[in-house]
Amino acid sequence: MDLTIIIFVLVYIAMAFGSFPGIKIDRTGASVAGALAMIGFGIISPQLSWNSIDYRAVGLLFGLMVVSASFTVSGFYHKVAHKMANLDISPPKLLCVFIIVAAALASVLTNDVVVVAMTPLLVSITLARGLNPIPFLLGFCFAANNGAALSLIGSPKNMIIAQGLDLSFMGVLHITALPVLISLPIVWSVVTLLYRHNWYLSESKKSPLAQQSHTVIPFNKWETVKAGVVISIVVITFLFSQLPRELVALSAACFLLLNRRIASSDMLKHVNGDLLLLIMGLFIINAAFADTGVPKEILHYLLNKGVDLGSPLVLFLVTSFMSIFIGTTPAVMLLIQFVYPHGNADPLGAALIFGACFSSNIFIFGSIAGIIAVDQSAAHGVKISFWEFTKSGGVISIICMSVATVAILLS
Repeated sequence: MDLTIIIFVLVYIAMAFGSFPGIKIDRTGASVAGALAMIGFGIISPQLSWNSIDYRAVGLLFGLMVVSASFTVSGFYHKVAHKMANLDISPPKLLCVFIIVAAALASVLTNDVVVVAMTPLLVSITLARGLNPIPFLLGFCFAANNGAALSLIGSPKNMIIAQGLDLSFMGVLHITALPVLISLPIVWSVVTLLYRHNWYLSESKKSPLAQQSHTVIPFNKWETVKAGVVISIVVITFLFSQLPRELVALSAACFLLLNRRIASSDMLKHVNGDLLLLIMGLFIINAAFADTGVPKEILHYLLNKGVDLGSPLVLFLVTSFMSIFIGTTPAVMLLIQFVYPHGNADPLGAALIFGACFSSNIFIFGSIAGIIAVDQSAAHGVKISFWEFTKSGGVISIICMSVATVAILLS
């Protein structure tokens, strides 16, 4: 039992900080290593570890990643970026466009995929206009994280929550829609206020950054239309049918992979395999930890102290707190085991989604999208510091979490 707890704690420390001092291991590596350690030391049997993985959630996520990848290989993201680059508007208005596009895309194509696809393009757009990329990259990332809360397919954690609690697409949307819409002008206002005197790059910074470039993917209208029709059918099916979501998503992925013009390998390389491995590893680690009985003891202790995870407001606050320190996906995967809805699944699901999505902008490690935005920006010569991210993301998260609190109380 002691060894199980040690492995569990070490893995979740890695989830919070992204690595261990002196060891070149990231969150995915820590999750996989922790799962293998649990199996290797005989803490959990290979069969039980296999059974602990929720393949419905993994299948749903993989299928929707393939659907989202189809928009990348069709040149859709590049087309959108090109349109934004040619808008003859002021920096604050351009930021507004970025925020709206980020939230809209993230709500149906998952925030992680959208940030992966768009970050290099946004760097190029802003540099071409002589603008400071940082406020635009931050605004886009924050809006993508908040926009992901709009629907059950907005982020991987939403999909895990949807599968775990068997949520109603429209039931959750009814609760999340207004707070998410309110959150977008909050993102714009905070970023605009903080960077109102820093929209443009100085001459000394323009020349080295201007050399950055990215590969342009030609726009294919037919492939974009096809992907658009497929995602529309997926969403409609989620709304109006009782078909298993994972089968719908996998069927959509299968259809898109059967392509005469685009190689399946070109699509699959845009699927975030690291994230899938991270999630599967955490399923095994959480299952092994649950077998120790410690989680039940903690839950009983909290219940005796009046902490009721069956209350949407309490669940929201606990999710927010845990997400801040260990990241949103690990927090959700840990908490979902202890949520037992009794006729209020949709409010509880919305509370989990709000807690994970609206708190994810406080720190860089709060979300996969935040990590991706910062890492990809650095790869293109734009460095976003921990403080730069937090000084705007922290304010945005606190205000948006207050909005979510009101929405939960009224639901």
